[in-house]
Amino acid sequence: MAKKYHVCLDIGGTKILGAIFDEEENIVYRLKKKTKSGGDDAANVEQVIISVVDEMLKDFGIEKSQVKAIAAGAPGVINQETGIVLFSPNLPWRDYDIRTPIEKKFGVPFFIGNDVNVGVLGEFKYGAAKGYKNVVGFFVGTGMGGGLILNGELFTGNLFKGAEYGHMVLDPEGPLCNCGQRGCLEAFSSKKGMSAYIREQAARGRKSALADKMENGVFKSKLLKKALAAEDTVTVEAVDRACHYLAVATGNMINTISPDIVVYGGGVIEACGKTFLKKIEAEVDRYCMPSIRPTVDLKIAALGDDSILYGALSMIKDAE
Repeated sequence: MAKKYHVCLDIGGTKILGAIFDEEENIVYRLKKKTKSGGDDAANVEQVIISVVDEMLKDFGIEKSQVKAIAAGAPGVINQETGIVLFSPNLPWRDYDIRTPIEKKFGVPFFIGNDVNVGVLGEFKYGAAKGYKNVVGFFVGTGMGGGLILNGELFTGNLFKGAEYGHMVLDPEGPLCNCGQRGCLEAFSSKKGMSAYIREQAARGRKSALADKMENGVFKSKLLKKALAAEDTVTVEAVDRACHYLAVATGNMINTISPDIVVYGGGVIEACGKTFLKKIEAEVDRYCMPSIRPTVDLKIAALGDDSILYGALSMIKDAE
C-alpha cells in the first residue's frame, strides 16, 4: 500500500515555504520559493500555490493520490471554517474563497488559517509551548502578530478576528501605525517600527549601519543581528525601545490572560531571540501583577521557520 503524506504551506507576500510530512509527522521534503503576488489578481496567487504543491509532489516523486490533506497559514483575517480570506494585508485577497479551487485541483481537504494563529498552534503542539494549556504568542517580524491558546484550544475570537494584540495601543500619542492608530505595539516593536526609528535618527544626522540597508522601508533580520553585535548605537536604541514595549505588552497579556507561557517567535526573534528575551525579562516584572508573574514562563519559539508548517499539520490532525 502506497504511503500517505500531508502537504503544509507557509504563504507570505514574497515567498512560500512548503513541506511534505510523512505519517510519522517528519518533514521529508522542503521547498522555499519566492513569489510575486501578481498585482491585484487574486487568482494569480492561487495559481502560484497550486504550482508550488505540484512542484513539491513532482520533486519528491509522489502522486496526488498519496496526499491525505493540504493546510496553510497566510497573513490576514481568514475564516478557518469556510476557507474564505476576508482580508490579507500583503496578498490581493478580499472575501476570496481559496479552499474550493485547491480542493478541486487536488481532490483532498484544504485547511487555512491566519499565519500567526497557525504558528502559535505549531509551537503549542510541537514546540516551545508543548505541554502547556494557556499560551500567549508574540510573533515579531515585518509586522507584529499575536496568537492565543486558551484551555488547550486555539482562540480566534468573533469571526476569526481575535488576538490582534500587535495593535494594542501603548501610547496614544506614539508613532503612526499602518493600521491607522497611533502607538500600537507594532509601531514600536516590529521591523517596521524599529526601521522607522532608525530612519528618523538618520534624518537627524546620526549614523547607523542599518540606515542605508533597508529594502521597502525595513531591514533584514540577519542585518539587525550584525548591527547589534557591532554595538551600533542607534540600532541598540531601536531594539531597547522595541523590547521595552514588548515587556509592557507582555505584562498586559499576563495580567489579562494569566497564561502558563508566553512564546516569542517570528523572523526577528529567530535572528536575535536571546537578546530580545533577556531585555524583556529585565523589564516585564514592572508591568504585571507580582502574584501572577511567577506562574508564567517566557520562552523563544522552538520551531523557527517551521512554526507555521507544524501548525498547518496540527490543523489537519485536529480535523482527522
